[in-house]
Amino acid sequence: MYLSAAHDLITQSDLLAQVFNPTPETPPVADKLMRLVRYFTWFVLLSGTLAIIYAGGRFAWEKWSGSALQAPKQVAGALVGGVIATSAGTIMNAVIS
Repeated sequence: MYLSAAHDLITQSDLLAQVFNPTPETPPVADKLMRLVRYFTWFVLLSGTLAIIYAGGRFAWEKWSGSALQAPKQVAGALVGGVIATSAGTIMNAVIS
């Protein structure tokens, strides 16, 4: 008797769980948003490159003048930031898919 009631309950919940398959549609401002994302990507890549160049120049100046070396931390920070920034798109694509 309990098995029969449990079977009926499972059958009813299977019917309630059926959902239609919606078709995806592009949002109205998707092209403008993608343009903004592309500009932001170029800005991040350019700022990362400039940070590495600046830190490298400062590293050379500190080495030449004999002062305390602070630039290696900046170079490491710029490299870590660049890796995170460039992998963010790949991570988001993996999460969305």
